[in-house]
Order: sequence, then C-alpha cells, then structure tokens
Amino acid sequence: MKVKPPDKSKIASSSAEITAHLAKFPKAQGAALGKLRKLIKEIVPAAVEGFSYGMPAFKYLGHPLVAYDAFKKHCSFFPMSPAIQASFTKELKPYNTSKGTIQFLPEKPLPASLVKRIVKARVMEIEERYG
Repeated sequence: MKVKPPDKSKIASSSAEITAHLAKFPKAQGAALGKLRKLIKEIVPAAVEGFSYGMPAFKYLGHPLVAYDAFKKHCSFFPMSPAIQASFTKELKPYNTSKGTIQFLPEKPLPASLVKRIVKARVMEIEERYG
C-alpha cells in the first residue's frame, strides 16, 4: 500500500506545539518522552504528529496510532488498542498498566525493542482494519 506523505505545514506547527508541551515537564520526564517520540518517528516515518485527548500522539493512515504524556509521578505510553496492549501482557509485567495505558518512570523507560514491537503491531492492526 502506498502511504500518502503528510502535509508538512501541519507537521511543523504540531511538532513545535509538542516540543513546547514536553518542555513544560521536569527535565527527566521531558527527556524520556522526547526519546520515545523520536523512536516512534523512526519506526513509522509516515506517522503524523498531533494531539489526541490533549496528549502528544501519532496518527497513521488517518487513524490514532499511539500517544504518550507525563503526569505527576510517571510517564505513560498509550497503545490506543486494548487488543495490542493485551498481547504484550507478559512483557509489560514490570510496569503499571491499566486500561489503555502503560506507565513508566523516566529513570526506567520502556525498552526500545518493546516499543518497536508494540508500534509495529499497531501499524499492522491499522493496515488490516483500514488499509
């Protein structure tokens, strides 16, 4: 499937807004989320940044891919798919999870390999459902 490139003018403004949003957090949280953001961009270059429910997020093929944000005592990664999150239950045991969120501390971020597998599974789910 050929993916239409995202509108660069929208990306630039969203990117600046997300950078500003992340700068509001304590340094450790902002840095952890910045690394997560960069990793997601590397995994899915066609994904479009924006906000979803007031949180930094990515869309793929026009559909929510994943989101992330920081809170008072933790950071969160949102796979935006209960089925995808459930399929990684074993690997997520070291982290606090609840419906739709994976919580982690900035000093103990999610492993890049795990994020990569979750994001790729989510891409496949979107392509199968909407592609």
